[in-house]
Formats: sequence, C-alpha cells, structure tokens
Amino acid sequence: MSAQDEQFFLKCVQENPVNQQILHLAPQLGVSNWWLTAGALFQTVWNVLEGKDPQNGIRDYDFFYFNEDTSYEAEGAVIRRAKKLFKGIDAEIEVRNEARVHIWYEQHFGVPAIPFTSSTDAIDHFAAKTCYFAVTRDAHGQVATYAPHGFADLFARRIIPNPVLAPREVYEAKTERWLAQWPSLTAEPWPASETSRNITQG
Repeated sequence: MSAQDEQFFLKCVQENPVNQQILHLAPQLGVSNWWLTAGALFQTVWNVLEGKDPQNGIRDYDFFYFNEDTSYEAEGAVIRRAKKLFKGIDAEIEVRNEARVHIWYEQHFGVPAIPFTSSTDAIDHFAAKTCYFAVTRDAHGQVATYAPHGFADLFARRIIPNPVLAPREVYEAKTERWLAQWPSLTAEPWPASETSRNITQG
C-alpha cells in the first residue's frame, strides 16, 4: 500500500468524530493488541466517498483487543472500564476480547470457530476482504494502520468475499444491507465452490 493511500484512508476515518474520540481515549484503557476496526472504518470511508455524513449507517464501533485471560469475568471488567472511559461518546462501542471468541461462537452461531492468535488474525477472518482494516494509537499519539490487502478495493467501493471461515449467508446478508445503504458499491458473488463455514464481522 502506498503512503498516500494510507494518509487518505486515515483522513477519511478521522472525519468521523466518533472514531476520533475512540482513538484519542483508547490508550487509557490499558489493554493489549487493541484495534478499532470493521464498519467504523470502511463504512466511514464509504460515507466520505459518497459525500454523506461520516457516521451515516454505522450501527456500532468494533473495538478488538487480545488477552490470554479468556474468562468471562476478565472481559466483563474491560467492558465496564471501556463503558466508563467512552461514556461521553454518543455511539454503541462493542468491546471484545478476540482470544475468547471461539469459546462462545458455536453456541451463538451453531458452528465452531478456531481460536484466533491475535486481534489482526480475527480481522483476517472477516466475511469480506474489503473490510480488512484496523487502526490503533499508542500513548504518544502515534497511529498505526492494519490493511493487509491495501486500499484499492475499498476506494473503488468493491466488496470482495473472504471464504476462509465466513458462512455464505452472513456475507450475502451483509452485502444486501450495505448495497442498500451505499448504492455506489458493487459486490462480487460468493465463490460457488465454497461451502458455508463460520465467523462474522461488524
């Protein structure tokens, strides 16, 4: 990815004041391997490209972190701290420890999920490659971007399926909603040879 593309991406992302506030406050939460990800980022970019309010259509803001303590109680404590830290932000912020997704996923979705090895590993299992984006910020204000496939499809508003784990029905439900919300998008079909598997993204 080019530095110019990354700068434009970050410029778009930070046009959303909710993203700005989360990135500003998040280092204070004291969790490891944290990233703001999913629709908070790619949907903000779509809004900017379509000339809409940067917050348009964004249901929630996914905040991933990774902690080997996979207990429900440990995650709950982080969620409570985050709720207090982010209390001034007018948005739904979903805080999740990606180390424990495999524990509850099968009960929730009916199919097993593999244990992830990091927050970015979880992002690599999103249902669409066009959604592989995350941003983090250290205590000194330095921002880092995760974009393993670059920005070309995002800027071209192309949705590309990622059939490594995601069920076909999840991808199709999401693309149906996205196409209705952002009419400039195009979506590639799910590969016919792939069977339904598991995992979701926001």
